[in-house]
Amino acid sequence: MSVSEQSIISELEDAVRTGTADQRVNTLRRVTDLFLRDEQRLSEEQVKVFDDVLGLLVTRVETRARAELSHRLALVDNAPSDVIQKLALDDEISVAGDVLIHSKRVTTDTLVQVARTKGQDHLFAMSGRDGLPESVTDVLVQRGEKRVVRNLAGNATAQFSETGYAGMVAKASGDDQLAELLGVRVDLPLKFLRDLLQRATDAVRARLVAIAPPALQEEINRVLSTIAGSMKPALADAHRDFSLVDAMVKEMQERGELNEQALIRFIRQKMFDHLAAALALLNGVATDLIAKALEGPRADLILIPCRGAGLNWNTVEKILTQRPGGHPINDAILNVARQDFGRLSVPTAQRTLRFWQLHNKIGK
Repeated sequence: MSVSEQSIISELEDAVRTGTADQRVNTLRRVTDLFLRDEQRLSEEQVKVFDDVLGLLVTRVETRARAELSHRLALVDNAPSDVIQKLALDDEISVAGDVLIHSKRVTTDTLVQVARTKGQDHLFAMSGRDGLPESVTDVLVQRGEKRVVRNLAGNATAQFSETGYAGMVAKASGDDQLAELLGVRVDLPLKFLRDLLQRATDAVRARLVAIAPPALQEEINRVLSTIAGSMKPALADAHRDFSLVDAMVKEMQERGELNEQALIRFIRQKMFDHLAAALALLNGVATDLIAKALEGPRADLILIPCRGAGLNWNTVEKILTQRPGGHPINDAILNVARQDFGRLSVPTAQRTLRFWQLHNKIGK
């Protein structure tokens, strides 16, 4: 350091020992200015000098001056480390906030200490921080109130242990916003996604299908199909609840995504309740009627909702050959079905569907 710089440091030490509050603040600003002017050229040893002298002063100035220092140092990659830890541990969120959110110099040990001992404002500031490790997120999940855990769930760079994931999924019960934030995390392990979807409301499930990226959307649909299958009544004639899949396909229709490609995807992934709901929506009838047709033994009845929905033969053929219920179809029957489908008009199919709906039964 130059002679003038050493003079400022000496002035700082004098201010700590004998100066007034205003003198200490003014000196703190001058030394901070000096550090920021040269910080990219300073060696670690020189940074340590600033760390030592600033550390003498930072606990002897008022909150406003500490908050100003925190704001000025938070984005500095080689900020004085000891001073940064003191600022992060400050009881005043106006002081601690900037460094908790931004400073790369805050150590993991300091973050854990803050998470364990400070209030919810401190925890909220930390919850949006880049690259939070599991040792920190475990404590935030355990101690954090709703806004903290939601912010943490939306932090794509945060890392979670199984304990952390389990805690967030448990807290998502009754908190639709948290459930949606967790449901679109690509790093959420499958077992926790399954648990989350089992706890979620139908509205949340439909929303997750709507907002999830394509790869995750397929996984969510697979899990939901598994859940729906496990919840089916043992008796074949028991009432089935299609409200979840009805909501999902309606959301797809509103987004302009309920097309033949979507139906083919349902067939390939064996999502037959979704297929039934889609055909029902496209025809304006109840899903349970279409489900009965898909699962019943008569292939000819399946042609009616398919024609009413305006499907082409290639899609209809996939439905006939891959539908549920263990009803194989040979080439001869398939050829007859193709001819019948060609002769069936859309108005006739729609009239038949209205008859089914009116009389709550399927058949000619």
